[in-house]
Amino acid sequence: MKLTRRQALVGAAAGADGVGGIYELVEQLTGGSPQRTVAGGGRPEQHLLDGIRIVRSDEIEVLVPPLHHEILTARVTADRPGLRDAQGELEHLLSGLEGDYPPSPAGLGVTVAWGLPYFHRLVPGQAARRLPHDRRANRPVLLDAIRFQSDPGDTRLEANDVAILLRSDLRGHIDDATKRIRDSQLFTLTSIRRGFAGGGFDGARSLPKQMALAAGVPGADLIPDTSELFLGFTSTQRAGMGPGTIANFETLGYVDFRGNDYFRHGTHMHLSHIHEDLEAWYLNFDFDERVATAFRPNLNVKQGTQTVRQGPKDVSTDADVHRDYRSSGRIGHSAAIQTTSRLDRDVVAVDGTVYPKGTAIPVRADFNTLDNPFAWSVRPDEIGATPAAGVHFVVFNPTSDDFHRNRRAMDGVFPGGKIAFKPRAREQGFNEVLSTTHRQNFLVPPRRHRSFPLVL
Repeated sequence: MKLTRRQALVGAAAGADGVGGIYELVEQLTGGSPQRTVAGGGRPEQHLLDGIRIVRSDEIEVLVPPLHHEILTARVTADRPGLRDAQGELEHLLSGLEGDYPPSPAGLGVTVAWGLPYFHRLVPGQAARRLPHDRRANRPVLLDAIRFQSDPGDTRLEANDVAILLRSDLRGHIDDATKRIRDSQLFTLTSIRRGFAGGGFDGARSLPKQMALAAGVPGADLIPDTSELFLGFTSTQRAGMGPGTIANFETLGYVDFRGNDYFRHGTHMHLSHIHEDLEAWYLNFDFDERVATAFRPNLNVKQGTQTVRQGPKDVSTDADVHRDYRSSGRIGHSAAIQTTSRLDRDVVAVDGTVYPKGTAIPVRADFNTLDNPFAWSVRPDEIGATPAAGVHFVVFNPTSDDFHRNRRAMDGVFPGGKIAFKPRAREQGFNEVLSTTHRQNFLVPPRRHRSFPLVL
C-alpha cells in the first residue's frame, strides 16, 4: 500500500479537525487492536497504564506499547477568576473519559501535564509555595527546557501551558477524547502530534516499516521488516524501562515535597520532537556500526538482531564508557545514558520496594511519527508538506534535572568527566542522524490533582 501525494497531505490538512489522516492506515495495516489483558484501573498515577502486554523477542521480555499516540499542546483560555470553574469542568470531562474507556491500551490512557507558563502565569503564589524541590540539583523539580550540545541552533524551546498525552490501540477512542477536549473550549490548541508504535514481534511486517513505505519516506525500504521502530532496534525491553512507580516524585528520595503531599504520585515529563535521517542511518552505518552506535562499541551481536539485552547486568558504568572510548574512539547511545539513567547502587524506596543496582529509572512513552514536525500547529511553519520519519520523544523522570543529566550523557558529559566531542560527531552515538526540533518540560500531577493543579 502506497500513499498518493493527496493522501500524504491529509495528515496536515485534517489535523485541526481531529481526523486521523495518515494514521488511519494503522488499523488497516494491523487488522485491529492486539490482544490485551483486562485493565485494573484506579492508580493514583496518571502516567502509568494497565494492561501492557509482554512478549519475548530474541528470548528477551519486551513491553508492547499502544498502537496509537496523540499529544495535544495548548494554552489555557480561562483567566485567574475563571480557574475554579475550569477545574471542575476539566475534571468532569476526564472522569467521563475514564468511565467510558479503562486506562489501558485497550481503552484510553490520558496523561495531563502542565508547563511552567501555566504555573507562573495563573497560580504563581501557590506554585512558589508548593512545587516540589529537587534535592540533588537544589532547584525546583520543573525547569525550563534547555538546548544541549548536539541540538541544532534552531531547536525551539516551547512555552505551552499544558500537554495532553492520549494512548490507545483504537484510533476512535483518541479521536473521541480529542473532540471532547476541543469542544470544551478550555484550551486554545497550539499543536497536534500523532504517531504509532508496534513491532513485528509475532513475525509479521512491523507497523513502522509499513507506515514508512506507505508514506514514501526516504530510506523506508531499508528498515528491517519486523523492526519495532524506524531505526531497526527494539527499545521497549522490559529490563530497560523504569519499573512500577520508580519515576514518581516520592520513590527514590530525590524530591523534597516541602511539607505537603499535594504532588505525591506525580512525576516529570519531557516532550520533544526529533527528525530521523533513515537514509544516512542505513546507508552510511553498516550493521556492526549501528550496534556500536545504538548500544556500545565492541558489543558482540549476531547479524540482524533487533532486540539486545538491556538488563541490570548489561549496564555500562562511567569507567566502561571511557574505556570503550579509549579503545574505539566512540561511545554508544545506551551505554552513555546508562551512566546516569540506571541506579548506581541498590535502593530501598520509600514504600519498601527494593530496586537493585542497574535498574532503569526513566519510564519512556516515545513513539514514531510521520509528522513534519507536527500533524497540525498554530504556526504554519510547523506543518511540513510531506511526511517525515521521526519520533515524538516522551519520557517520565523524577525531575527536570534528572532528564537533563541523561541527555547530557548522550553528548558525552558523564558523572566522572566529559569526553570532548564535536557537536553531532559520528562517534557520539545517534547525534549525526537525529535532529531535535522542539523541547519542553512538564509536571504531571497525581490523578487527584490533574485538573488545573494548585487552584485551591
